[in-house]
Amino acid sequence: MKNTIAKRMKGVPQSFIREILKVTDSEHVISFAGGLPNPSTFPVKGLAKACEDVLAEDGPKALQYGSTEGYFPLRQYISARYMEKHGLKVGPDEILITTGSQQALDLAGKVLINQKDKVLMEGPGYLGAIQAFSMCSPVFKTVMLKDDGVDMDAFKKICSKEKIKLFYGVPNFHNPSGITYSEQVRKELAAALSKFGVQFIEDDPYGELRFTGEKLSHIKSYYKDGILLGSFSKVVAPGMRIGWITAPKNIMKNLVTAKQGADLHTNSLSQRILHRYLTDNDVDKHIQDIIKIYKNQRDIMIKAIEELLPDSVKHTSPEGGMFLWLTLPKQLDSTKLFNIAIKQNVAFVPGTHFYANGGGHNTMRLNFSNSSPEKIKEGIERLGLAIKKMLK
Repeated sequence: MKNTIAKRMKGVPQSFIREILKVTDSEHVISFAGGLPNPSTFPVKGLAKACEDVLAEDGPKALQYGSTEGYFPLRQYISARYMEKHGLKVGPDEILITTGSQQALDLAGKVLINQKDKVLMEGPGYLGAIQAFSMCSPVFKTVMLKDDGVDMDAFKKICSKEKIKLFYGVPNFHNPSGITYSEQVRKELAAALSKFGVQFIEDDPYGELRFTGEKLSHIKSYYKDGILLGSFSKVVAPGMRIGWITAPKNIMKNLVTAKQGADLHTNSLSQRILHRYLTDNDVDKHIQDIIKIYKNQRDIMIKAIEELLPDSVKHTSPEGGMFLWLTLPKQLDSTKLFNIAIKQNVAFVPGTHFYANGGGHNTMRLNFSNSSPEKIKEGIERLGLAIKKMLK
């Protein structure tokens, strides 16, 4: 049948990362492409015990339909943790449990973005957000990142000339670049958002994974009308698919309606198991264990880059998270490099996929969290050979 596919799908990019995973499934390929947590950090025994206890003590309720907003004790836990760790007042009624934070992006797009609305993205920006928002057919605008966060001069210039509906950003250990917004940039951004009347989605899936430096405030601390996203995928396990979105009550009402139309509610059993695990275990110690592993992997990758790649290749030095960003000499194209590198059995994500309006041809994202120290060294060595081959 002709013309059965909705027009909105024409502008939606496929996830290059999801497609890459098919290519990198071979045991011979060292992949720095996926945004995968290290499976050695998954608390399998703790979750197994929590599952057993939930089913034994409250099985029928755990297996029944639940509320759209999510399991209330879990929302209370998130609310209390925001206050304890960040001094941020977010009530349980301002939290909606989602099927991963990717669903939070989808719901936010449906609720906030009309066709041809102008949506401002970071350059580079998170591919998953570009994909989710593309479903709503906006007009993307791009503001570039600097070493300390979004370029505020450029941000103000764009907002003074364009009617920007929404700005999306990842201030902590940015995906894909690994940079972190400074406290000054956070304050300046909050003031600019308020001045120009721009809605802000602050995505924070990596904020708990800080290796070095001082903890910084959420931008929502300065801009109360902002939307804040979180996830348990990076600190517990991604397979549970539990994230959340916090929003002012007028927006939350519409997010709940949108979620009812999507999946009624997030997996009730997973929510209860997760809550039981969080309350019965020392989560802070668990997170510190993850941080030790990831910091070591980051350090090994940076050392290998500095020793094995040409001096003309520059890298970021993230204070936390799971990614770092490479910038190649301008004459090199990372997509062409990928085709050479994959023959060397090493994979990464070319930077062009992280720009809503094109760019970044000589950049790439590397994930350090899901490779052993030995594979990191070997993978960077293979990447170095591919780069040197391309330079010749």
